[in-house]
Amino acid sequence: MNKATAIKRFIFIGIFLVLGIVLAFGQFDIPGTHYTYNGFVNSIKLGLDLKGGVLAVYEATSLDGDDTDFSQKLDATRQRVSDLITAEYTEAVISIQQGNRLRIEVPDVDNPEEIFDLIGQPASLEFKKENSATAEAVLTGQNIKSVQATQQQNSSGVLEYGVSITFDAEGAQKFFELTTEMQGSQIYIFKNGELFSAPTVNSAIAGGTTFISGSMADMSEAEDFALQILSGTFSVNLTLLENTVVSATLGENALLYGLIAGAVALVLIFALMIWRYRMMGVMACIALAFYVILMLFFLQAIPLVQLTLAGIAGIILSIGMAIDGNIIVFERIKEEYASGKRIAPSIRTGFKRALPAILDSNVTTIVVALVLALLGTGSIQGFAITLLIGIVLSMFTSLLVTRGLMYMYYPLNTSNAKMYSLRREENVNELV
Repeated sequence: MNKATAIKRFIFIGIFLVLGIVLAFGQFDIPGTHYTYNGFVNSIKLGLDLKGGVLAVYEATSLDGDDTDFSQKLDATRQRVSDLITAEYTEAVISIQQGNRLRIEVPDVDNPEEIFDLIGQPASLEFKKENSATAEAVLTGQNIKSVQATQQQNSSGVLEYGVSITFDAEGAQKFFELTTEMQGSQIYIFKNGELFSAPTVNSAIAGGTTFISGSMADMSEAEDFALQILSGTFSVNLTLLENTVVSATLGENALLYGLIAGAVALVLIFALMIWRYRMMGVMACIALAFYVILMLFFLQAIPLVQLTLAGIAGIILSIGMAIDGNIIVFERIKEEYASGKRIAPSIRTGFKRALPAILDSNVTTIVVALVLALLGTGSIQGFAITLLIGIVLSMFTSLLVTRGLMYMYYPLNTSNAKMYSLRREENVNELV
């Protein structure tokens, strides 16, 4: 590679870096459209401690004292709760803790009491052949797969609000048998032990889907009823153990201070690397800038990521390991040059000698991060996921990006060792 080619490539790298910074931090309207581009930073999902919201922990117990398949029932309930809450709060995180507890985190909630009401006021739904609260239920909410608020016209052409219920396979079969048997008669639907609706069955209903209407004035009431039904389909009892409402202002301040600390740390790292390693430090800083852009991209692109204060700690730790990788490489290059080698062989051998040490330290950290991500919950899992992303990117930037930049810069300076911060003792003979 000659000097002209190297200069062109650095110009391209500069343009690409500026474009990356604009995509990461920019916010602007796209001409000719109604779309506003918000940048990677503004698209990252924030956790409870940064955005504010509700944290609730529930203890789960079996419905009838039978603990058979309790873990499966709890997982099914977790999924039900997730469907219930994420229908309105898409960034909510629901996880199982300590084998019998359900942890619910809902960022950016305007009305925290609504979350407790959704879970704490379930509607028990029962389908019966007789109009009696004590009659045996043929079908219950445990066989409900999904519920959706909707509207449809009745036989008189009047628009009614209600809910569309879809049963699971077992429930669909029971509902078909019930409607087959009760053709021409009424079936009685009880909500929380009280008669709610008594529709007449005109024909057998197959497919496992039905529409239930009642005295619902508007779609809002239908949605509330749908949510109550969903909360009544839990496979376990849930008892609220603790709840915390986190201030959004506190989260905003924490995020602001975290960003300021990160920016100051980056500036100090850049200055230290350039002072210590001259042009090698400049290449490391460019690689680190690419690291930051890629990190922001993956934080907003990976669905599992919800950034918390612990997650920010994982990012900062991975930045330190990215710098550490570059330092190991540069020190190996300096050792090779001090032993008598020329600049080019020192660079090649330095990267080769640094590879085992970088791999060893990073692979062990990756294993730990994987274990924490798989077994941890809440903030521990958030820390592990961001650390894992950061470690992989740090290896990529220190071993590939920095190396490529060093090889690109070499044609621009093939003999001035001081610009690489390289020196050797006077009595050391230069090797070929």
